[in-house]
Amino acid sequence: MLPPRALSFQHRAEVDQLRTAVDGGGTAVLSQVLTGTGGVGKTQLAADYARTAWDSGGVDVLVWISASSRSAMTNGYAQAGVEVLGADPTDTEKAAREFLAWLEPKTGTKPCRWLVVLDDLADPADLRGLWPPASPRGRTLVTTRRRDAALTGAGRRLVHVGLFMPWEAAAYLTEVLAAHDHPEPAEQINGLAADLGYLPLALAQAAAYLVDTELACTDYRELFADRMRKLADLLPESSSLPDDQAITVAATWSLSIERADQLRPAGLARPMIQLAALLDSNGIPASVLTSQPALGHVTEHRTSNGTGSTHQSAQVSAEDAVLALRALYRLSLIDHSPTTPHQAVRVHQLIQRATRDTLTPDQHDRFALTAADALSAAWPDVERDTGLARTLRANVTALVHTAEDALYLRPTPHSVLFRVGQSLGQAGQVTAAITHFDRLADATRHRLGPGHTHALAARNMLARWRGMAGDAVGAVAALEELLADHVRALGPDHIDTLMTRRALAGWRGEAGDAAGAAAAFEELLADPAWLLGPDAPDTLAVRDELARWRGEAGDAAGAAAARKNLLADQVRALGPDHPNTLSTRHELARWRGVAGDVVGAVAALEELLPDQIRALGPDHPDTLIARHELARWRGVAGDVVGAVAALEELLPDQIRVLDPDHFHTLVTRYNLATMRGVAGDTAGAAAAFEELLPDQVRVMGPDHPNTLNARGGLAAMRGVAGDTAGAAAALEELLPDQVRVMGPDHPDTLNTEFGLAWWRGAAGDTAALEELLADRARALGPDHPHTLIARFGLTRRRGDERDATAAAAAWKELLAPDPARVPGPDHPDNLNARNELARLRGNAAAWKKLLVDQVRVLGPGHPHAGLDP
Repeated sequence: MLPPRALSFQHRAEVDQLRTAVDGGGTAVLSQVLTGTGGVGKTQLAADYARTAWDSGGVDVLVWISASSRSAMTNGYAQAGVEVLGADPTDTEKAAREFLAWLEPKTGTKPCRWLVVLDDLADPADLRGLWPPASPRGRTLVTTRRRDAALTGAGRRLVHVGLFMPWEAAAYLTEVLAAHDHPEPAEQINGLAADLGYLPLALAQAAAYLVDTELACTDYRELFADRMRKLADLLPESSSLPDDQAITVAATWSLSIERADQLRPAGLARPMIQLAALLDSNGIPASVLTSQPALGHVTEHRTSNGTGSTHQSAQVSAEDAVLALRALYRLSLIDHSPTTPHQAVRVHQLIQRATRDTLTPDQHDRFALTAADALSAAWPDVERDTGLARTLRANVTALVHTAEDALYLRPTPHSVLFRVGQSLGQAGQVTAAITHFDRLADATRHRLGPGHTHALAARNMLARWRGMAGDAVGAVAALEELLADHVRALGPDHIDTLMTRRALAGWRGEAGDAAGAAAAFEELLADPAWLLGPDAPDTLAVRDELARWRGEAGDAAGAAAARKNLLADQVRALGPDHPNTLSTRHELARWRGVAGDVVGAVAALEELLPDQIRALGPDHPDTLIARHELARWRGVAGDVVGAVAALEELLPDQIRVLDPDHFHTLVTRYNLATMRGVAGDTAGAAAAFEELLPDQVRVMGPDHPNTLNARGGLAAMRGVAGDTAGAAAALEELLPDQVRVMGPDHPDTLNTEFGLAWWRGAAGDTAALEELLADRARALGPDHPHTLIARFGLTRRRGDERDATAAAAAWKELLAPDPARVPGPDHPDNLNARNELARLRGNAAAWKKLLVDQVRVLGPGHPHAGLDP
């Protein structure tokens, strides 16, 4: 007997596909096997096809047989033999054989069109010898949760039946509820469909529950979201199931799990799906489910024939674990895609929930900790594969959602809670990292107490990512408060206290106090409490920070020398391919450029990039940063066109790997706009800045330093385009915001002050530059880089005004008494100063000598090398 048509049956794409495949006009596949997880509607699709074929007169004999066992199929064939052929009902086996033989095509007999439907095949082995014969007049349709290779072959094809599409699910719920005078808003209908994972059986039973209880959809969804409620409590009782259904969604997969557990290697499918039930339904990495914690779990909880627990001594191997996954796949309990290892396993969310509902509270907590251990074991120290990192983060999110309390059952919070936040920040999702650590800091404070080391550690990470979001001043304030709490709770010599001092020193530098940061790092290294040893990674990292802030404080040559010494120690202690070693090579190249060796910086980055690609991968954030820096320094070295091309090539890779809103993606857009301006495309640069600014405001906020810098870049392009008054007005508006956010002495603030004076000078107000120079010489000293910038600007402006005598005197004073005094004889600024002096004096001999130095330092292809007086 055909099962009744479901209320509000949805005409799905699979219906048309099935009809085309079965009918086919002479090219039909004679046997179709509809496969899919329990509850997707395979039986209803088969019944719809069979009913349509019968009603249209397309078949003469229609046989519907339950295929739950071999005996059930034999009985079904026998019954058909009795009814069609008049076979002896007392000999079931003989009657079944007679019917199957009758289905064979025979010459000289009246053609008979037949359709045999074998519904809910439990085991492909049960069909051995019972497949209906191939016949041009006959068709076979099988529904099953199995997808074994044995189901395919000559004349047979597997047809995967999936979930409802979102609009199909919404249409179904709307029609069913309306039929029972229980209408619901469209947004609630759509939300409920998503909550239930678009599974047809779940939608039908949830709709029945809503109708029976007169519960509003929004209230049902609140109950459904409560993970403490079991799925069975949110569905109708067995006696109230719709459409003649026999079992609830909560129970529909239990038999499949038992059958999967009987497949080789026996007893592993259940503990494997119990672990997967706690992770992300949209994709679990293979490395997680084959990690040592996962293997230990399935070894310990291996079952005997899918029922009682037994502790077998043999350790389960990774190969066994994969076979367990294949067993689950064969029963359509999971999707398993070995070719996409970072998302190898997908499990429907309701299968996960039904599986979790079978666990005792103790099992739930212990398995959750095992899942966290497995994630930690699979997490690489260096996130070369951004897709894997993204999937691991999603799995932690899923685990926290289902079992957060369990992650605090050990003496310390599980480390994966910190690892996921760090991964978010390293991936450029700074706002998400802040949100994560803000929540983690609150959770650890309430669960463990404010003085617990992990509560303090969460606050440390929160301060760090706030700083990375641009709030360096706020990070300093948070770390100063945290340091006092560290000293009070742990003492001044505790390693965590020292690490907080380290973080505080770094963010002081980021907030504009480079000299103070360098002094703090020197003090930290000299502290007797710092007992980590000279080769410890943290010691090397502090030396790295010290070198950086020495350079930022004006000692570029000293920074480069310190980096060079550090690099040798890192290669020896950490290895040449360690991320920190590669980072130091990157910074060494940068400081070479800052110190004036622009060609050397480019060469060093060109040498570094292949090593990063080999060690970290082409899509690693550090590799992308190196590509960015190489392009930038090529531009500084004079190859502006090449720099623009390299940045244009880099940008789509960053968008693909990172995100359009990633911090580094936005930085590349900023520098691309800048380089376009340097290349002479003023209009294109201005347009790029105008496009960039709204995105920076949206992603970073209006007060982020990069947002403020983009405003400065746009103002500069306006000035270069001839709108000097507009440029000055924009910078006049920008300056107080920078003073408020970063302080009056921050380098970016000082640059804006200079830009404002420069464009005022272009508008005829040279006094602004003179006043700026006097203020900087008094406040910063005559040799400070920003004082020199002001002097360069003033002398250049005087030269532009054709006050050649005064300008030449100023340039000569700038270089006297020792042209190598500051910031180095080969520094581009010194070369520019010598060029200006030679131009104003008309001194061909000086120009000739300069040319030799320019070619030596900048290279013969540099646009500044080879200028003709």
